[in-house]
Amino acid sequence: MNEASCHCGGVHVRVPAAPDTVTDCNCSICRRLGALWAYYPTADVVIEPADGTETYVWGDRSLAFHRCKTCGCTTHWQGLGAHADRVGVNARLFEPEVWSGLPTRRFDGAAAPIGG
Repeated sequence: MNEASCHCGGVHVRVPAAPDTVTDCNCSICRRLGALWAYYPTADVVIEPADGTETYVWGDRSLAFHRCKTCGCTTHWQGLGAHADRVGVNARLFEPEVWSGLPTRRFDGAAAPIGG
C-alpha cells in the first residue's frame, strides 16, 4: 500500500501500488494546479477522512477536483457520471522517490474537448 498526503497531513490517499507512469496535463485547471496525475480504479483508492476535502466541478461536470479543507492541496480528482470508475491521484503528494523517475505522459488537455 502506498500513501500520499496533503501538506498539513489532514488528508491521506492510499493506493495499492505505486504508479507505473504519471500524466502531466496542460488543460486550464491542471496547468494551474501543477499536479502530476496517477490513475487508479475508484475501488482501489481510499481517502481518509472521507469528509476531509471540498470539491470543485466545472465544464462538462465529468470530474470533481478535491482539495484539503485545511491546507488547500489538491489531493485527487474523482470521475463523475460515465467516468465514475476512475480517480486521478496527485502523484506529487507521494514521497518524491515514488514518482520522480517515472515516465511522464504529456497530455495536451488544452487542445482536447472539455473533460477529454
